[in-house]
Amino acid sequence: MIEIPKHKKVIIFDGICNLCNSTVEKIIKLDVKHHFMFVSNQSEVGQNLIRYLNIDPALTDSVILYEPGVSYDIKSTAAIKVMSSFGGFWTITKVFWLFPESFRDAIYDYIASNRYQWFGQKDTCMRPSSDLKERFLE
Repeated sequence: MIEIPKHKKVIIFDGICNLCNSTVEKIIKLDVKHHFMFVSNQSEVGQNLIRYLNIDPALTDSVILYEPGVSYDIKSTAAIKVMSSFGGFWTITKVFWLFPESFRDAIYDYIASNRYQWFGQKDTCMRPSSDLKERFLE
C-alpha cells in the first residue's frame, strides 16, 4: 500500500471526467493549507487504494474522500466535507447537512450519470504539472 503523508486526506476522482478535473483544479486553488492529495480512480494507485479500502467497484463512479486511519466517504457526503473544509464563504455549504443523505445522493447521482454528456471527457487521465506533482498520489 502506498504511504500517505500524515494529516492528509485523499480525494479519489474520475481522471477522465472534465467536470471532475475542473473540480480538482478548484480544490487545489482553495486548499491553501494543502490538506488534500489527489489520485484518479483509473490509476494503478487509485485502484489499489479502492481495493485496500474494500470499496465496491460499483461505487468508484463516485468521488471518494479518504482520511487514513479514520474513514472514507462517498458522493454528497464527501463533496460537502471537502467544500466545508475551506472555511470562509464555503462554510455555508454546511446547510446541505440538513437534507437527508438519500436526497443529496439522488442529486449527486443525477449529475454523475450525466457528467460526460454535459461536460465531456478526456481520452487520458489528468497529469499534474511539475509544481503540483507532490499533491498527487501516482
